[in-house]
Amino acid sequence: MTGKRWICTVCGYIHTGHEPPDKCPVCNAPAEMFLELDKNGNEIGSLPVKEGEQGSEQASRSLFNTIADLLVRHHLHPISVHFPNGILPVVFAFLAISVWFNIASLETAAFYNLIAVLLALPLVLLTGYLEWQKRFKGIKTSIFIIKMICGLVVLASTNVLVFWRIIDPGVAAADSPVKWIYLGIAALLLGAAGLAGHLGGKLSFGTRDGG
Repeated sequence: MTGKRWICTVCGYIHTGHEPPDKCPVCNAPAEMFLELDKNGNEIGSLPVKEGEQGSEQASRSLFNTIADLLVRHHLHPISVHFPNGILPVVFAFLAISVWFNIASLETAAFYNLIAVLLALPLVLLTGYLEWQKRFKGIKTSIFIIKMICGLVVLASTNVLVFWRIIDPGVAAADSPVKWIYLGIAALLLGAAGLAGHLGGKLSFGTRDGG
């Protein structure tokens, strides 16, 4: 006999079984965030609304909330995050080649690409926060906490690399005593962005039916 179907109201993961899982395998939401689905895939019942929550939600409707809803509905976070995530591997590759082979033009290209990343990050972080608040209900599970930490590491590392280069234009030159530290920060930046992207992909594509 086929078990019941349950949907995680945070990320949309669907679980099959007589009871919901203790926690969602995708977003780590607890069992109380699951609702049962009927034969047509419709949710049975609804999550309990905390006292005063509905009234405060209606009162908070504003121009900002309307714009935020539009940004989430039109997937501005996954769109905007593609820009820095596409540039950062090139930045690291250019820096690594310039450090090892003393090709100054590649280091300059990496610097200008880092400026582009720095300019893109405010939109990426803002839309990521809105996505978490509205689509994922602001739930504080490990996957979202790690993504937030990664976002802060990316922001901090990018600022360090850009402003260090402005203060000391020769920081990544062949004779610089700190070039490997600079390259190491770039590696940290790339790793943090990659981890955040991996977790984002898990949230986006890890919601298929489970057993």
